[in-house]
Amino acid sequence: MRSDTSMTLFRLRSAVVLSLLALPLGAAGAQYIAYIGTSGGPSAKGIYAFRFDSKSGKLDPIGLVGEARRSSFIALHPNRRHLYAVAEANGGAVSAFNIDAKTGMLTLLNTVSSKGVGPCYVRVDHTGKNVLVANYGSGSVAVLPIEADGKLRESTSFFQHEGTVADPKRQGGPHAHSFNPSPDNRFAVAADLGLDELLVYRLDAAAGKITPNEPPYTKVSPRSGPRHFAFHPNGKNAYAINEISCTVTAFNYDGKAGVLKEIQTTSTLPKDVTVTGRLSTAEVQVHPSGKFLYGSNRGHDSIAVFSIAPNGALTLLENVATQGKIPRNFGIDPTGSFLLAANQDSGNIVVFRIDKKSGRLTPTGQTVEVPAPMCVKFLPVK
Repeated sequence: MRSDTSMTLFRLRSAVVLSLLALPLGAAGAQYIAYIGTSGGPSAKGIYAFRFDSKSGKLDPIGLVGEARRSSFIALHPNRRHLYAVAEANGGAVSAFNIDAKTGMLTLLNTVSSKGVGPCYVRVDHTGKNVLVANYGSGSVAVLPIEADGKLRESTSFFQHEGTVADPKRQGGPHAHSFNPSPDNRFAVAADLGLDELLVYRLDAAAGKITPNEPPYTKVSPRSGPRHFAFHPNGKNAYAINEISCTVTAFNYDGKAGVLKEIQTTSTLPKDVTVTGRLSTAEVQVHPSGKFLYGSNRGHDSIAVFSIAPNGALTLLENVATQGKIPRNFGIDPTGSFLLAANQDSGNIVVFRIDKKSGRLTPTGQTVEVPAPMCVKFLPVK
């Protein structure tokens, strides 16, 4: 938790930046706005934002841009005018916001049911016509169509995950933890932590419908707990980070059939670290170049850096301390120059420079405070 003094400094910095918001976003040389989703901690009031310069890696605080408690995971519309966030505080819902192009501030448009309990992940499909949502608590996924004005409609497609679990005490039951469209938008993949499955759905974006693919899923090793999922830019490989086993599973992906085939599972931790109940993984992302993959380790509080071979296989290069506690998420800026590690429990975001040749991370020395940061997304502003 932050002290009263640090909270005051954060507000003062935010007030200074807010006084400049009458200027166009490009006036200060910033290239992006970094939006930060936060959890339901006592000091976290919603979605925060920073101006981000992709040349220097500098973050300048805008402050609280949208009041929405427990808006832990967010997604941006490809038209850059709308933002969507899970709304756990509303009993299982997703909220739509309009983005002010000059200031970055958010205005609530509407909130609709996520069709489940504990929504934890949202993505906008590549056409911008639908929000895909994963409900962790109830183990389900749903499609929420997007209106022309950015508002959400009630769900047009829903599936409840079912099946047995390898570890009833740890996994409990179905727990959908992410839901991602394929690069061509023909399929969507849901990682279910409870079932140890990557469930594949055929996606009809125009109709807002999903139907189970054939085969309907790919299994990972029992007690792995697949959490987040990322496609490689080449469209031929994909990766699931496994929360319980602290591993990453690499797949070959058949884009025509929507089929995943495991090629490798490897640890996200150094060889001398034993996986215990206090350790888990969270986020996984492929570098824009397609040469590297990054995953976050909670408890070990590090970012695992992997090189990616031409066939999609991974080699662990290093583990870099995030300089905070419980890195729930991180963001790689669209230029591939910096990684922003969001440390949930220590309430800070730490900026690392990415070596584009080696993939390795170097801290820039810049750290900013955000209450319980949970998700980082970049909005281009010029």
